[in-house]
Formats: sequence, C-alpha cells, structure tokens
Amino acid sequence: MDRSEEDRAIAEAVVRLRKQFPDVPADDVAAAVEASRPEFEPNPIRDFVPLFVERGAKDRLRGRVPS
Repeated sequence: MDRSEEDRAIAEAVVRLRKQFPDVPADDVAAAVEASRPEFEPNPIRDFVPLFVERGAKDRLRGRVPS
C-alpha cells in the first residue's frame, strides 16, 4: 500500500467513525484519527495501518485512551 492509498483508507475510516459517533463533532473525530496515526509511523508494512489507526481512534472516541 502506498501513501496515497493509505491516506484514502484513513479518510474512509473518518467517514465510518463519524457515522458511528454522530454526537461527536467531526473535528474531534478527525483529531482522534490523527492522534492515532503516529503510533504506526515506524511500521514498515503499511497494509494494516489504516485498520489499526481506525481502531485506535475508536478507542479514543469511546474514552478508553486519552488523546
């Protein structure tokens, strides 16, 4: 997966999370995704990064992990 594909997949994750958390402001959803992304920057295999970023953001939005 190249960077543009990864960016597209993460943008799609934002859309899914906005639907799952309709009471959370869109900016907060995007911030949760961006806060999750750096955790996976060092990973050389990028195929699952969007999935992991989405899961991390979902945990943040549920209040499990501080932002």
